[in-house]
Amino acid sequence: MDRPPLDVDALRATLGPRWARVEVVAETESTNADLLARREATDRTLLVAEHQRSGRGRFDRTWTSPPRAGLTFSVLLRPGVPLARWGWLPLLTGLAVVEGVRAATGLEAALKWPNDVLLDGAKLCGILAQTRDDAVVIGVGCNVSTSRDELPVPTATSLAVAGATVDRAELLVAVAGRLDARVAQWSDCGGDAAACGLAAAYRDVCDTVGRAVRVTLTDPGGGDGEGTVASGTVRAVDDDGHLVLVDGDGGDGASRTITAGDVEHLRAAEG
Repeated sequence: MDRPPLDVDALRATLGPRWARVEVVAETESTNADLLARREATDRTLLVAEHQRSGRGRFDRTWTSPPRAGLTFSVLLRPGVPLARWGWLPLLTGLAVVEGVRAATGLEAALKWPNDVLLDGAKLCGILAQTRDDAVVIGVGCNVSTSRDELPVPTATSLAVAGATVDRAELLVAVAGRLDARVAQWSDCGGDAAACGLAAAYRDVCDTVGRAVRVTLTDPGGGDGEGTVASGTVRAVDDDGHLVLVDGDGGDGASRTITAGDVEHLRAAEG
């Protein structure tokens, strides 16, 4: 299978001056770790790896992909908004990836809360955000030309498996352009996701809303303890990016707000 390398000079020229620094490396342990270690890195630094040996996802899960089969990159941002609103950045990135995938391929990608990118219910892309001082590093791993046999788990998919042939550089430009625009939109409103339209745009592509789900809580400060399982129907994603879960399949029970958790889609909600 022909998997050409990325042309960093062409990427820099296409992405333009909005991106302070664009780098492509043949191999690294983790693009997130590399950027977190760069104390002086400027806002909108973009690091792409053709192969990532020790990629991580949420909850310390591994992310594996053959060399040049996927799009693996991290972005360093220095948000000029209150720290309390930084929680929107992983969701914002998920939205940007969905928009970029749709623009580059025409496929109807969607989100599973908070930021797993899905195609036909299977995971296409994972996102991990990590903070350090006044910086946030957001890592994205997307399966592009990965064959079905190369996928790490049966619940994963790729653009190729979904029938799309797309150049990785074209996809990166589409995603980075949407990410830049969404970050600017959010920053211009001081991080107010409702006021700038970000919250509504996120809800429009979030496949979790209206579904029956099982959520394993991961916020030890949430009252029920880390590892507690909650089930119900998702009524909404609120303006803070939190999940509003209603007890019962029909969504007519008591509601609760979930700030962090691992969601499993069970089936589409009835009624």
